[in-house]
Amino acid sequence: MAQETVFHSEVHLVNMTFSVRGPDGKTAAGLAVDDFEVFEDGAPQKIRFFAREDQLPLSLGLIVDVSDSQDKFLKRHQHDIEIFLKGILRPSDQAFAVCFGNHLRLVSDTTSSVSQIMDGLKSFDKGDMDFPEIGPKEERELGTALYDAIYFSVEEKLQSDNNRRRALILFTDGEENSSEHDLIDAISVAQDSDVLIFAVRYTQTKHGAMNARNKYGMRVLGHLAAQTGGSDFDGLHTDLPEAFQQISDELRSLYSIAYQSTNKAQDGTFRKVVIQPKQSNLTVRAKAGYYAR
Repeated sequence: MAQETVFHSEVHLVNMTFSVRGPDGKTAAGLAVDDFEVFEDGAPQKIRFFAREDQLPLSLGLIVDVSDSQDKFLKRHQHDIEIFLKGILRPSDQAFAVCFGNHLRLVSDTTSSVSQIMDGLKSFDKGDMDFPEIGPKEERELGTALYDAIYFSVEEKLQSDNNRRRALILFTDGEENSSEHDLIDAISVAQDSDVLIFAVRYTQTKHGAMNARNKYGMRVLGHLAAQTGGSDFDGLHTDLPEAFQQISDELRSLYSIAYQSTNKAQDGTFRKVVIQPKQSNLTVRAKAGYYAR
């Protein structure tokens, strides 16, 4: 506990949270600080603090796409979200739910109750619009504000949860057409707040073939996950209970490091960080880096 207090008090330290998997695809436990090397823009860094965060409670945001392209999947969203929540939430954990199209509706505020979250999602699906909005009131002409949903969910609901492991779970096709913020903003706010993004993709295709927008959405979700240390799944062609268990395992088996960068400039540039395991058969998943500001 003393280590955690020191870890958060060092304001000039770069904090990185990451997961490690072995060759069998399972999370790797029992690793120590000497099992890793850290490089920033190719320069080796000295690890100042190291911990395994398997006891931190979770703070999760469920970001649910209710735009026209997801109409046929809304019931599927609810079914899959309920399975996910029942499998991952513990009494000390908490989650909230945001439904987005061209408005960002907080259909369930932070709670540990699965039924409360599901009630909010079902009420919204039945046409109840009497839910608060997050972010500034925007006049969006088109219907899918994915980047704003990510940005304001992190900024308004997750930034203050410093003693929790934070993640967003997206249920969407990844398509976007009406946000104030762009993809870089969405990634940046998640990286700055150490929020992992996991995506479950539901893509509506014609005759089983993807069009250009479908492919773009798929790449967007993969990029969001890769840049923040999460992962993405095809919600229609994946064993979702297994995928949800993988997400749970990662969130419960994370490591944290902190180092003081050898580059002292606070110039706002992006610094690429690589956490390299010394065992070649291990794979690290972490955010791609941070902005020096």
